[in-house]
Amino acid sequence: MAPHNLEDGKHPDVEEINNAADSPTDSTIEKVPVTPVTPPAPVVDGGVRAWLQVAGSFLVFSNLWGFVFAFGSFQSFYTLEYLPSESASNIAWIGTIGTGLLIFVGILSGPLFDLGYFRSMLIVGGVGETLAMFLLSLCTKYWQILLTQGIMVGLFNGLLYLPGLALVGRSFKKHRSMAMAIITCGAPTGGIIYTLLFQQLIGKLGFAWTIRTMAFFMLGTYAISFPLQLWGASNLGDLASGTKRKMFDPTALRDLPFWSYSFSNFFIFMGYMVPFIYLGAYGQTELGLSQSQSLNVLIAAQAASIGGRLIAGYTASRVGVMIPWITAAMSSGVFCIAWIGVKSEGSLIAFACLFGAFSGPLIPLPPSVFPVVCPDPRVLGARLGMAQAIGSIASLIGAPIAGALLGKGGGRDTYLGLQLFSGLVMVLGGCQLIGLYLLLVRKRDVGKLI
Repeated sequence: MAPHNLEDGKHPDVEEINNAADSPTDSTIEKVPVTPVTPPAPVVDGGVRAWLQVAGSFLVFSNLWGFVFAFGSFQSFYTLEYLPSESASNIAWIGTIGTGLLIFVGILSGPLFDLGYFRSMLIVGGVGETLAMFLLSLCTKYWQILLTQGIMVGLFNGLLYLPGLALVGRSFKKHRSMAMAIITCGAPTGGIIYTLLFQQLIGKLGFAWTIRTMAFFMLGTYAISFPLQLWGASNLGDLASGTKRKMFDPTALRDLPFWSYSFSNFFIFMGYMVPFIYLGAYGQTELGLSQSQSLNVLIAAQAASIGGRLIAGYTASRVGVMIPWITAAMSSGVFCIAWIGVKSEGSLIAFACLFGAFSGPLIPLPPSVFPVVCPDPRVLGARLGMAQAIGSIASLIGAPIAGALLGKGGGRDTYLGLQLFSGLVMVLGGCQLIGLYLLLVRKRDVGKLI
């Protein structure tokens, strides 16, 4: 039997049951009265409850991705002052392991959300990340920082990443792209806050108390966000119904759109975080900027990212997701290549703003189009988790590879390999997106405005 379409409020079995009751057969003498099955209520698209969940998820994203976006300030501080004996590539592993685990754990957290464990994941993830931050404040060695800021933060963040998107995705249809864009604006907003905290406090309080201040801020935002997400919520999963969901869907491996989507994200995320991680160090080492000035460049990129996400979300609600997604990926790659020509503070700020604005949509847009890539809601969580796990590998290795391409001894070509690498892989991802777009138009029969 085909699965019921619950979104439009129809129950396909009602008419069949009543017709069967009204049709006499050889073995029936009189009609047996049948009570019609009441169709479920249609899914509400938005509403106060849904927008409160958007607000709560916004605050969660400010911690998850905000701390990731602020890693550029840690990269330059660790490289130049705190861990000067470690290479830029080694230090980049701290940030990329955290980012990679954040995305990779989605392969578990997506299906666990479907099973109804959202409340448990909120508590474990929020408390665990905050605890990792307090432990980070005690660290003085590379392996200690790698364990806390890289592995622990990444693991606990992964419990909160996809479920927050899935929660809001269940509450919206028409305005889903805009809701996703607002949520993911929490990432650059949190990045700005954490970068400002680091900038203002590191010289006055030192590393330990700067990190503890961040941890207390993180604890406060989680205390506000969790009630907003959970209060009166009825879309937290299917644990009560006993429905079992797949953790891994092998049929996805035979689905061409799934692979096209996954490879597109892989190449895009290979280069996506490189500018955010290395801009601060580039400003200090290549342009002679102070630590404060270089962090202001990072803040400019994150602020521009907010505008880019909102504009892309609105555009996606009008013309579909694929067109702004392709535009964002291709433009971001081109700007990374144009980074080669940046030789002054003003041009660096201009590059940061342009890259931030055009790369910002690369986070909210992919999950918005995935229901088209995978039209079967029964395996949506599993397949999205699988796709994100593939993308996590790129997030894990991208920045360290770029760091290994840094030239030795300074000079104008020190960052040339890094800049070309980040730009070319993102352009390659954008070209793959064009192929995905054509594939979805042909195979999914959804029209050209996807």
